[in-house]
Amino acid sequence: MQIPAVFQPPFRLLMGPGPSDVAPSVLKAMSGPLLGHLDPVFVGMMEEIKIMLRQVFQTQNEMTFPVSGTGSAGMEFCFVNLIEPGDEVVIGVNGVFGTRMVDVAERCGARVVKVEAPWGQIIDPAKVAEALKQCRPKLVAIVHAETSTGALTPVEEISRLAHDAGAMLLLDTVTSLGGCPVKIDDWKVDAVYSGTQKCLSCPPGLSPVSFSARAMEVARQRKKKVQSWYLDVNMLASYWGQERVYHHTAPITMNYALHEALRLVLLEGLEARWRRHRDNHTALRNALEVMGLGLASQEGHQLWQLNAVTVPAGIDEAAVRRRLLTEFNIEIGAGLGPLKGKIWRVGLMGETSSRANVRKFLTAFCQILNEGGYKVATDAALAKL
Repeated sequence: MQIPAVFQPPFRLLMGPGPSDVAPSVLKAMSGPLLGHLDPVFVGMMEEIKIMLRQVFQTQNEMTFPVSGTGSAGMEFCFVNLIEPGDEVVIGVNGVFGTRMVDVAERCGARVVKVEAPWGQIIDPAKVAEALKQCRPKLVAIVHAETSTGALTPVEEISRLAHDAGAMLLLDTVTSLGGCPVKIDDWKVDAVYSGTQKCLSCPPGLSPVSFSARAMEVARQRKKKVQSWYLDVNMLASYWGQERVYHHTAPITMNYALHEALRLVLLEGLEARWRRHRDNHTALRNALEVMGLGLASQEGHQLWQLNAVTVPAGIDEAAVRRRLLTEFNIEIGAGLGPLKGKIWRVGLMGETSSRANVRKFLTAFCQILNEGGYKVATDAALAKL
C-alpha cells in the first residue's frame, strides 16, 4: 500500500449546526506537549476547568466537569446515572434531540411519557403539566435549544412544574451554552449536559455536565449499578474530585483546548457574548426579511445561534449548500426529519458569530439564489447589516 501524503484539510467557514470555528489560540493549545493525565500540572488544570465551567453554567454545583466524549455522551451520562428500569420519565420531543433522549431513556429501561410539539415549536408548559398528571415521574427532560429546528424552549415554568411533581429536571444545553442565557442554579436544573463544539468554540470531543446535590444523591442511592461503567458518575466523581482516583485516560489535548476556550468565553464576558450572538442573529434575520425569506422556528422563541432559514419554492436546497461549500468554502446544514429539504440551518455560534461572517455568507447566498432563479436584492439585504 502506498503511504498517503500528509493530510491537509481545506479551510472552511463553519456556519452549520456545529462544529463552529475555533480561535487560533484554542488550536495552538492543542499542540502543547502531552502530560500524563495524573500529572500534578494536568490535575491543576482540571480544577481550573471545573471552576470555569461552573461560571459558564452559572452554578455552584461541585459535580461539574467535562465527560470524555461528545455531547451525546453527556446525554447518555445523565440518563444512565439517574434512571433505573421502571422509572417514569417525561420527555419533551420537538426535534431530533428530544427523539434521541427518548431512545436513550428507553434503553435505560425507563417508561417514557412524551410531550410532543411540531418541529420548530417550543415545548408547551401546559402540556408538560398534563403529562405529569399521567405518571409519577422521576425525571423531566427538555432540550433547551433544539439544534435541528432553531427553537429555544423557556425553562423556568417547566422546572417549577417538574419540582412540584417531585421530579428532577434534566436539560440539554448543547447548542445554548455560551450563546444565550443558561442559568442552572436560578432555573433549579438538577442535571445538565452540553458540548464543546458549538458556542464554546472548541473542537468536539468533550461534554460539559453538571449534577446538583440532589442528582448526586439519586446516583449514589441507586438500587442497581449504573449500566455504563465508563459513564458512572460515582467513579468519575472520584477522578474529577479531590481524590483523583484513576478511572480512564482523559483526552489530554482536548482538555487543553477546553481550558483555553472557556478562558476566552470568560474574558469576553457571558453577557457580552450573549449580546453578540443576539445582535448577529438579528442582523441576519433582518437581511433575510428583505430577501423574502423567514425562519421556520416559532416566532419569539428563535435561537440566536442556529437559524432555520426557509427554502423558497423552486430552489434545490442541496444544490445551494453544495455551491456554498465547493465555491465559497462555507458550510451550512440541511434540514432533518420533517424539515428535510425545507430549511437551511445557518449557525452563528461562538467564534463564527461575527458581522463579517454574516456578510460573507449573505453575499455568497444572494449570488447563488439569484443565479438559481430566485431574485433577491443583494445590496438591500447587505444594507441591513
